[in-house]
Parts: sequence; C-alpha cells; structure tokens
Amino acid sequence: MPDAGVVIRGGTVIDELGARRADVLIRDAHVVAVANGIEETSASRVLDAGGCAVAPGLVDLHAHLREPGREEAETVWSGARSAAVGGYTAVVAMPNTDPAIDSAAVVRHVLGLGAMAVCDVRVAGAITVGRAGERLAPLAEMAALGVRLFTDDGSGVQDARLMRRALEYASDLGVVLAQHCEDDALAAGGHMHEGEWSSRLGIPGAPAEAEEVMVARDLALARLTSARIHFLHLSTAGSLSLVGAAKSEGLPVSGEVAPHHFTLTDADVAGYDTRFKVNPPLRPRSDVEAVKEGLRSGVVDAIATDHAPHALEAKEVPFAEAPPGMLGLETALALALTELDLALDRILALMSWQPARIAGLTGEHGGPVTEGGPANLCVIDPEARWVVEPTRMASLSRNTPYGGRKVTGRVRHTVLRGEPVVIDGELQR
Repeated sequence: MPDAGVVIRGGTVIDELGARRADVLIRDAHVVAVANGIEETSASRVLDAGGCAVAPGLVDLHAHLREPGREEAETVWSGARSAAVGGYTAVVAMPNTDPAIDSAAVVRHVLGLGAMAVCDVRVAGAITVGRAGERLAPLAEMAALGVRLFTDDGSGVQDARLMRRALEYASDLGVVLAQHCEDDALAAGGHMHEGEWSSRLGIPGAPAEAEEVMVARDLALARLTSARIHFLHLSTAGSLSLVGAAKSEGLPVSGEVAPHHFTLTDADVAGYDTRFKVNPPLRPRSDVEAVKEGLRSGVVDAIATDHAPHALEAKEVPFAEAPPGMLGLETALALALTELDLALDRILALMSWQPARIAGLTGEHGGPVTEGGPANLCVIDPEARWVVEPTRMASLSRNTPYGGRKVTGRVRHTVLRGEPVVIDGELQR
C-alpha cells in the first residue's frame, strides 16, 4: 500500500531561503511538496501548524548523553527524547563518557545505541586518549565512521604543542576540532566566576582570564596551522572580542554560546543552589550582555545547549562538591525566544542550519524545506506561553535552574525522517 504521507497544514515555512506561507507534504522520509492547499487523503496524517513556523529541525552541537557510564543521569535513548521534545532532529553527543568516546569501538557503540532513537544521535570523538591531554586519539579511525567533530570537552587541551599537532591532523582529515577553553592552572580550585559574588559568598572563583587565555592561544594556533577550530560555550566579553577580531582577520573559526550564559548571571548563585553550577561558570551581567551582542552581531555562530544531566544525589551536596552542569535540550528554544531580541529566523539560523554546517550535517539536517529534501522538521508555536516543570521533562534528570520560569515559544511537532515523533508536544514513542 503506498505511503499516504504526512501533511503539515497551515504554517509558515521558515528556512535559509526565507519565509512563505505553505503546507508541506511528506512521504518516504522526504519532502514531496511545499505549496498552498495541499490536499490530504483519508489515510494521510495531518499535523496542524496554524499560527506556527515550519522549520528545519534544530541541531545541537553540544549534548551530554552520559552513556556509556553514567546511565543513572541520562541514556542515549532518554536524551534523544528530550531533544525531540525541544525540536531537535540531530544532536552531537559529547565524548566525556566512561569510557571516553576515544576509539572506533566506542563510537560504534554509541551510534548503535542511537540507531532507533527519536533523534539523530551523532558522536563527537575525543581529541586525546581518555581525554587525558597526553597523546592523540585515533582521529582517522573515528572520522572513517562519520565523526566530524572532535573535542576533549570538560577539559581543555592544555599542551599547546599537542593542540597544534591535533589541528594539523584534523585539517588533513577534513574534520573540526572543538575546544573547551579553560586554562587549568588559572581555573584551579574555582567553583564559580571570580568576582564580586564569589567574594560575597565565600566560594572560590575562577577568573574570566582562564577562558580567554586559551581562546587567545588557540586563535594563534589556528593562524599558524590554517586549521578550522570551533569554540565551545563562550561566556566572556573578552573571549567574544577575540573571536570577533579573528573572524575579521579571516581565520576559519566559529563559536557557540549556551542559553544559561544569556539568561543567568553569577548573582543567581547567591542561594548556593547547585543547579546554577556550570562550567564555564555563570558570569556577571556585563558578560551576559556581551553574549547577547555576539548573537546579534554574528560573532556567535550557534546556540548550543550544553545539556548536562546529573542524578539527583550528585547535585544534593555542598556547592564546591557538586559537578557542574544543567539540563538544556527542552528549554533552549523557549529561552532564546523569550530572552533574545532577535527575529525567529535569526534564532533558527543559530539553532538549525548554522550548527548543522559546523557539525558537517548539511544535506541531512538544517537544509531548506524544499521538494526532495529530507523530512527532518520542527513546528514551532512562537506565541505559546508555558511554565517550565522539571517533573514533566523527558530527561531522566531534573537539574534545571528554570523550574517555575514563565517562557514563550514552544515546539508543537517534531518530524524525524518523515515520522512524527512529537505531536502536540507529546512524544509518540
């Protein structure tokens, strides 16, 4: 029996080509037609998109799915469900697992776990063996399996000579290195941003310079090697200024920011609530405004969630003992729509087609909604108002600092490879 298809009815298609009012017909995992007044049959599934934007699915460059090794906090399956609810059709799983994703065998394992998930799970490989910063991981073996992004996220590569070698090798392979910018010596012992609030609270701080020193070093290495580099979770005015100058110079660099770095400040740590502990730490208001300006100006290329689930007991400890990280996949879009003075198409660029290009997913995700294209889509109601409820999240963890927060903008439907995996905000499997 032929596939009757899915009709997305009554929305405004928004993609890199612009905005136009159109229905979308999907069959066999592809977009078949984009036109007004597409007729459905009695066998067609119809998704109401009235008042909504129909867009390429969101792409997250930076999600911690914890598996293997920390399955009590998240699994590939549960993390993918969180992603789908948040409008993501692709996520890149970070390699700071146990064991680290530093070999072809572990890459195959994680890709296998994601094969039947409700989101396309891709893998970032580690730059160094065990993320220990001592010797290069087998990048070529992982690249042969489709890995296009490599990082020791959670740790920065401290050895400048090793990072130079990694950049040269990555350039030959046609892959991208992504750096967690933190100088360990400067950041040592810090649990929040070093400044007024760390002094008030008596919590040891890490200075902004711990991030900025490594950004500056790696920009120098990018200049030396002509290799591409992507900067993870930039959080300070100084870092953004350095990246902006490098882009003006023509260096092949890109950068991302996380929602918590444009919605929260170090003052939010005042209650010693460990849900506000992240790495890099929450910064002062001046840095938050610099992040927002970086998003407006184009210095920042992507909004990435840095989704970092933790089991309840891991966060129920004194602030200095708690691991850094907070949930992000289910709230990122709403926070961007609520907090940023940006048009919807600009936010979609930052969360869909631009990260897709950085991750090497163009052609599968983030592309224009056109005939023959892949049906990886999300339908967004930009006016929906809702309250973040941690207990209703699809993640196995609950460590979000946004519980009770009122936000605007929500995903109504998510379609992966032509199959609706979220309908009216509810997971279908």
